[in-house]
Amino acid sequence: MKNLAHFFFEVGMLKRTPRTGFQFLGSGAESVAEHSFRTAVIGFALARLDGKADVGRVLQLCLFHDIPEARIGDLNYVNKKYVQVDEQRAVNDLAEALPFGDEYRQTLAEFAARQSREALLAHDADQLEMILALKEYKDLGNRYADEWYPFSVRRLKTDLARRLAEDIWTTDSTRWWFDNDSDWWVNGSDSGNPVDCPDDKC
Repeated sequence: MKNLAHFFFEVGMLKRTPRTGFQFLGSGAESVAEHSFRTAVIGFALARLDGKADVGRVLQLCLFHDIPEARIGDLNYVNKKYVQVDEQRAVNDLAEALPFGDEYRQTLAEFAARQSREALLAHDADQLEMILALKEYKDLGNRYADEWYPFSVRRLKTDLARRLAEDIWTTDSTRWWFDNDSDWWVNGSDSGNPVDCPDDKC
């Protein structure tokens, strides 16, 4: 059980491990843990929409795909031009300490191979999470997001993900909460009366 405690602490490092690509985008910040969480939610949705994929397997691939970065850090596309990292050693070293080490090793191998239906969807979820982040920063005025978007789309493997990417890119990232209910945004309630203003004072 001690090794599991170590594993959970190691996974916690992902909360403090930054995604380094934002350095080159010029705005934004995100931890690997934040990225993995939204990737898993996207993966769940893709698997359900696909209808044939194993939903649980897609979730597992999404949640585990970046765990090695607790040891090796997050390498962006510029870093990868120059830095060679032994990710497989990081995977193997952790696997040796886990009671489910073989399954962990197989999960990372499946994700890297990109051959199963589930791995393709997990990879697309990974890219869609980046596309969502790009759209959020585009809506805040980052003009470089438009230049990055086509490269992210070209990495997508399924038609389902490509269709979703188009909808993401044409959707205002604030519309989910900032709707057209103008009375609410003025008064703070459905009644038409400001919440901090007694009826006889307004």
